[in-house]
Amino acid sequence: MRQAVIAGLLVLGAWPAWACAEDHWNQFRGARGDGRAERGSPPIEWSESSNVRWKTPVHGKAWSSPVVWQDRIWLTTATEDGKRLSAVCVDADTGRIEHDVCVFEIAEPMFCYPYNSYASSTPVVEQGRLWVHYGSAGTACLDTNTGQVLWSRQDLPCNHHRGPGSSPIVFDRLLIINFDGFDQQYVVALDKNTGETVWRRNRDINYGTENGDAKKAYSTPSVIEHQGRLQLVSPAAVATESYDPATGEPLWKVYHGGFNAAARPLYSHGMVFLNLEGGDRLIAVRPDGSGDVTRTHVVWTCKKATPTRPSQLIVGNYFYMVNDAGIVSCLEIKSGEVLWTHRMGGRHSASPVYADGRIYCCDEDGKTRVVAADPREFRLLAENSLDAGCMASPAVLGNSLIVRTKTHLYRIEQP
Repeated sequence: MRQAVIAGLLVLGAWPAWACAEDHWNQFRGARGDGRAERGSPPIEWSESSNVRWKTPVHGKAWSSPVVWQDRIWLTTATEDGKRLSAVCVDADTGRIEHDVCVFEIAEPMFCYPYNSYASSTPVVEQGRLWVHYGSAGTACLDTNTGQVLWSRQDLPCNHHRGPGSSPIVFDRLLIINFDGFDQQYVVALDKNTGETVWRRNRDINYGTENGDAKKAYSTPSVIEHQGRLQLVSPAAVATESYDPATGEPLWKVYHGGFNAAARPLYSHGMVFLNLEGGDRLIAVRPDGSGDVTRTHVVWTCKKATPTRPSQLIVGNYFYMVNDAGIVSCLEIKSGEVLWTHRMGGRHSASPVYADGRIYCCDEDGKTRVVAADPREFRLLAENSLDAGCMASPAVLGNSLIVRTKTHLYRIEQP
């Protein structure tokens, strides 16, 4: 009965998380989860001494991306040893810290690979509410006005082995999270208002191994609508599964090999685009099938210069990506044909964002390269430097770029 009611709300209420967040960068990769800002024109050039409206230090070590709702910016952080997991609210106008909330204290944190952090999962924010996630260490909902923790869960088990990385998403009344760990792999949907479990679905994937290290993934799922059917597309190691978002019932599955999935899936031109480390790397899949669609619904694959950590962008009829080593590429979206590739340089973990015809690529060493979204050729518009590098993906707020480095939060904006 409960699932039937939610299914009805999803169909009738459509897309509240997207519709209400159109002008906000409220989740990982923005309002639609695709890294695109439909409005606004951030600066092309900046430095520590120019076009910086404010710069605020952020304590701890954390790679989660900032999220924005109206005049507030939220981000999560953690002590380097993982014993204190916090949420920080920054005033978007002044850069002043308004809330600094310790959400969880962990007596014995799991091991986290030094390249990762204990707060790498990006939160989700809506009017009056913030949802934070630190993997199996804890998930919680906060009141954005007071910083009060409204509910929390620490009973969703998973051995992340090298630390968490998947970010939660909100769809209608559901908070949906991937848990793809060393010991178990599943997707769970919680009631976003109460934290109660609505459904949980174990992965139905033949991994071909008992090695848990080959079963890990760090991807954030996406909800799409294709030919009137709502789908939760959830990448994992070895395969990607599609579920009914209201009930968790499986719809289709595609095997592509690989592991450590980190990129968020994209949907455009009637296809879903999936990116993995290893295997077929990047694939385009028609999402209108049922069951195992590996042999019937893969439209094209690409293995050249694909990333393992940064997510990609779709602009018009073209697909843009930057890989971990700073090689940027443009593909024709319908065929997967590589139109150009350029070795830009820099180590990249952050996902690029798009605004006003430009692609912003922040690297791990303090440089942001601004590239024209031009399918004809690679054009570097500017190369900007800050004191520390980025592991987190930037956010777009109007004509500003919100950049989180390893030490500070910046609002980049022309006077």
